[in-house]
Parts: sequence; C-alpha cells; structure tokens
Amino acid sequence: MRRIRIHTGQVLGTGREIELEAGPARHLVRVLRQKSGDRLALFNDDGHEYLGTITATGPGDRCSVAVDERVEVTTESPLSITLIQAIARGDRMDWCIQKACELGVGRILPVFTDRTEVRLDGRRAEKRLRHWQQVAIAACEQSGRVRVPSIESPVALTRLDWPPGRRLHLDPLAQSALSRIEPPGNDGVVVIIGPEGGLGDEEITWLERQGSIGVRLGPRVLRSETAGPAAIAALQTLFGDWQ
Repeated sequence: MRRIRIHTGQVLGTGREIELEAGPARHLVRVLRQKSGDRLALFNDDGHEYLGTITATGPGDRCSVAVDERVEVTTESPLSITLIQAIARGDRMDWCIQKACELGVGRILPVFTDRTEVRLDGRRAEKRLRHWQQVAIAACEQSGRVRVPSIESPVALTRLDWPPGRRLHLDPLAQSALSRIEPPGNDGVVVIIGPEGGLGDEEITWLERQGSIGVRLGPRVLRSETAGPAAIAALQTLFGDWQ
C-alpha cells in the first residue's frame, strides 16, 4: 500500500514529535480519515523524507506525528529547470503547474505578456500565488518529490529578474529543434512559454537580445499549458533523469 505523504514547513528530525499545521492536519483527519497509530511520510524541502506515526488526533483538526526515521530519496532531478510561463486562465494554469512539478521543474515564474488575457491586481495576484503554491505542494506529495518548486509573484515578461541557466523560448517557427541543443551546464535550463496567442514579434526580439534561443518541439502547435510540461519532459529525456 502506498504511504501517505504530507508536506510541512516545520523542522523534522528523528526522535522529534510535531503538531502539523492546520491545513495538512485537517486533510489527514477529515479527508483521509487517518487516526492514531497510522504511518505516514513527511517532507519539508530539506531533501529528505521522514517516516513517522500519528500519535494523536483531535480535538478538532489537530494531528501530532512522532518522527522515527529519515530516508534518503533520489526523486529530485539533477537537471535544474526553470519554467517561465505566460499566465493561463483558471485551471489551465493549475494543470500546467501540477504537471511541471511532477516532471521535476525547480522553479516557476508566471509572467504577463502582450497577449496574456489574465490580469491580476495586487490582492488577486497574492491570492492566486498562494493557490498555485498549494497546487505545487499537492503535486509533490503525490509524485514523491522532497523539494517543492518555488513559484514567484507574477511580473511582466520584460521585467524579469532572470534566473541562471541557458535560455530557451519555444517558437513553432524556430529553425532549431529542442533535441539539437547542446547539453546545458551546471546552471541548467530556463524555458520560456508564451500565451495561447503566442509571443509577439517584439517580445521574441527582446528575448533574443537577452540571449534566449528560439526552439521548436515538433511539427504541431501546442497549447500554452501543454508546451511547458512537454518541454520539461523532453529536457529530462535528453539531459535529466529520464535518460
């Protein structure tokens, strides 16, 4: 039987007993119907998994866990991949984030582009960012990862604080195929995905001035929410842990 996995922001270590945060505790007690004596795995982004036993539940949604073992895991990709994703509508963005996390992305930067239809003010942006982070956490719990990718606050594409890594933007009209790029260095890869209407000519010119290389995945035009996960899967096959 597959062990339940829960993310926590607390310090974990063998011999420690912790009381889980309200959200994970509620999920364990009310949704998963876990009780005292049940086993589970915890992780907190330090690169390890911790096995433990539920020692008490209640009153309310409270749940305590005694940690008794630290486990070394190898579910994190050796290839650093950053996804710069034009914001898609509603559950399309959720789907993209979920699949990117399952596939091993290390960082996600949502951006506004000229053709992005979604507009978020300060309060809505904060709310959406919290929601996206929960989507990422759930994807990591399910997929066995032990580090949750960071998701940055949305910014305009041309105001990016560029992360390290070789810069590639997907363009169905590009001459170079993704499969033909040279192996990336230690800084990994940064993949830029435009909105459903595609990146504009001025944006592509701007990206090229930033050192980004236009690449295509194949003969078909992919939706914006599909292109990012597809590119990540291809990169994992070429240079990551799918070899």
